[in-house]
Amino acid sequence: MLVHVFTLFPEMFQGPFQASILKRAQAGGLLEVRLHQVRDHAHDRHRIVDDAPYGGGPGMILKPEPLFEAVESVLGTALRGMPVVLLSPQGRLFTQAEAQRLAREPAVALLCGHYGGVDERIREQLATDELSIGDYVLTGGELAAMVVVDAVSRLLPGVLGSEEAAAQDSHARGLLQYPQYTRPPVFRGWKVPEVLLSGDHGAVGRWRTVQSLRRTQERRPDLLERASLTPEERRLLDELQAHRQQEER
Repeated sequence: MLVHVFTLFPEMFQGPFQASILKRAQAGGLLEVRLHQVRDHAHDRHRIVDDAPYGGGPGMILKPEPLFEAVESVLGTALRGMPVVLLSPQGRLFTQAEAQRLAREPAVALLCGHYGGVDERIREQLATDELSIGDYVLTGGELAAMVVVDAVSRLLPGVLGSEEAAAQDSHARGLLQYPQYTRPPVFRGWKVPEVLLSGDHGAVGRWRTVQSLRRTQERRPDLLERASLTPEERRLLDELQAHRQQEER
């Protein structure tokens, strides 16, 4: 997968993209990230990329000319059909489903906003999509772009070494992940659940399903409203809810 990142601060990406899974994915040829300095496409002496908003108000707005030129000169004809994603607090919420959708694309362009926002013509005429990583405001889109690249990259075949690993993650199926344990079986008196030591794969699978449903119900009940549950999961959830109601009486 090829990811183009258009930013005013490409140096911000050097650390995160040169460590751990992202580093290995790039070294293995599974992921290529190209960083593009938008300021290189500002042609005045001071390479100015922002200006005051028409109508007044605080902050500076990212001008359209440098970003349009940067994207068009770098991507050329490849721009047609490629997702061009503006990272913005006004965008749709970035979810695991969005990560899965982007992971199916051969190439993606990410636009990092900065300052007080971007000229609306960037949003309307250049970006094909607009995503937000949460209901809060960051200094710029760089950190959001890193989150998107990380979430998407780990879904690419071969990046994690095991396709099952990504499938078991929280949110992969709309539920939170079940509790996990490793050695030692007893730590400071706290024991690993016996079922996980039993060797009974069927019992382990059922326990994990129940725990995943319980954790989601307790921590993120909103996820259950849109999760695609199997008939067995629905039955187990009904049992959990009935048991919870009895405890509350």
